[in-house]
Amino acid sequence: MKSVRLIAAALWVTGCACAQQSFDLVVYGGTAAGVTTAVAGARHGLSVVLLEPRDHIGGMVSGGLSATDVGRREVIGGMALEFYYRSGRHYEMARNLQELAWKPEPKVAEQIFVEMLNEAGVNVLRRQRLRERDGVRKEGGRIVEIVMENGARFAGKAFADASYEGDLMAQAKVSYTFGRESIAEYNEPLAGVRAVTPSHQFPVDIPGRDAQGKLLPEVSGEPRGEPGSADKRIQSYNFRIAATNVAANRVPWPKPEHYDPKRYELLRLYIDAMTAYMGRTMEFTDVSSTGLIPNGKADLNNRGGFSTDYIGKNYGYPDGTYAERERIWKDHEDYQKGFYYFLANDPRLPESMRRTAREWGLSKDEFSDTGHWPHQLYVREARRMVGEYVTVQKDLQTELTKPDAIGMGSYNSDSHNLQRFVNEKGFVENEGDVQVGVRPYQIPYRSLLPKRAEVTNLLVPVCFSASHVAYSSMRMEPQYMIIGHATGVAAALALKGGVAVQDIPVSELRKILKSEGAVFEYGAAQQNEALNVIRRRFQPPPRKGPAPWARPAGK
Repeated sequence: MKSVRLIAAALWVTGCACAQQSFDLVVYGGTAAGVTTAVAGARHGLSVVLLEPRDHIGGMVSGGLSATDVGRREVIGGMALEFYYRSGRHYEMARNLQELAWKPEPKVAEQIFVEMLNEAGVNVLRRQRLRERDGVRKEGGRIVEIVMENGARFAGKAFADASYEGDLMAQAKVSYTFGRESIAEYNEPLAGVRAVTPSHQFPVDIPGRDAQGKLLPEVSGEPRGEPGSADKRIQSYNFRIAATNVAANRVPWPKPEHYDPKRYELLRLYIDAMTAYMGRTMEFTDVSSTGLIPNGKADLNNRGGFSTDYIGKNYGYPDGTYAERERIWKDHEDYQKGFYYFLANDPRLPESMRRTAREWGLSKDEFSDTGHWPHQLYVREARRMVGEYVTVQKDLQTELTKPDAIGMGSYNSDSHNLQRFVNEKGFVENEGDVQVGVRPYQIPYRSLLPKRAEVTNLLVPVCFSASHVAYSSMRMEPQYMIIGHATGVAAALALKGGVAVQDIPVSELRKILKSEGAVFEYGAAQQNEALNVIRRRFQPPPRKGPAPWARPAGK
């Protein structure tokens, strides 16, 4: 059976237009949520195909985000917990009296995901991108088939859109939005344009225009907007870099094709001003966080007023054409490569800054087919479904329990900056970053469901139904895996019961998830119970007969 799947995959990757293939569950998007959706469905007896538009499986978990956004570890259960347990086994954490490894290297994360898919018997097909304008065929309120750019056609009884972009969802005519709601929309105090943005800000005054009155590069001339108002701006994207300071494994920061140091003039002014402000030279780690991961590597992320977040340059991504998204993706790559190259090489920067920047570089043993650069852009947020239930701020802070809970979240409401503008005093200012704590909360099954009148056999575990404020907490990769696990089980229940995904017995869904290690209540005891479920999965079967080293009685 496995060889048949591999042959089919090889044929489709070549781009031939093949006959329609039918599956119980068709999962679009090989993100971490896509993997857990597919594996869960297959474990419950469904024939499953996982379609990935690009070349790699795992989304951001295998694409550079290794310093996992865990939040409170006690809320992580089910297949997400299984993933980190498998990671612990890979790194032989038992030697340290530990079981879980929360920060796997990208190549290790992808290896684990592939193992899970293979064990479950999921058909995995790469380079399968949905046809851009007419890739979804519906009959009444059901999706019956999706068509790829290469002509491959996949019929299914149930579908899951596990992509970061939500293209299947959108083509199925499911209601969605993007950008920020106003405060008034859902009565969310954190919604809309922010009056004050204290984090990842410029603590020193830097003019937004040069001596001739021209805007500095990477500064918008648009007004901030009225505090609390809605807009279509998107929190910033970047690449999460698997960097190393181990010389034998280090690749120097690459110089982008159209590198122009003038693009980083604001960064130079920021470094000079902060050096005076702090009374010491800024170092590489002051403008790029370094979350340590195994084997001498670090997951580099945004830090401060000017860093790897490419602020204000992704507004066209959620609803953009494929060509527009590719342009935005490449622009982000050029910007961030140039950022690192500038820090390591520009002669106007302090020598110690350049030296510490050069001590880091890309990891030679990661992302070998993409020049050691991550294969996934960090799409923190794109489209968001407007479904049966919209999760909002109160669901993370006050109304924490849900009758249809499928798992839990706990990470801060965490939105990165959305714009950089010139304030009324003429200085550069960032806007939109939110870092507000939440209490451990339950994630409702309803947030995965399109409106019944729109489609009845589609589940959405990534672009789920939530406001910008709620999504900023729920969007963490462990939660995507938790939600994906529930999605796969829900699809199996819908098909076995012959009902719409909106009508499955939620009590049965919760019972199954609980038996598979899901966590519905916050606390160490609950996660230990979940860990026991995972441990049993990996225990060897009991031996039959005496152990091979046992001596016969009397000898």
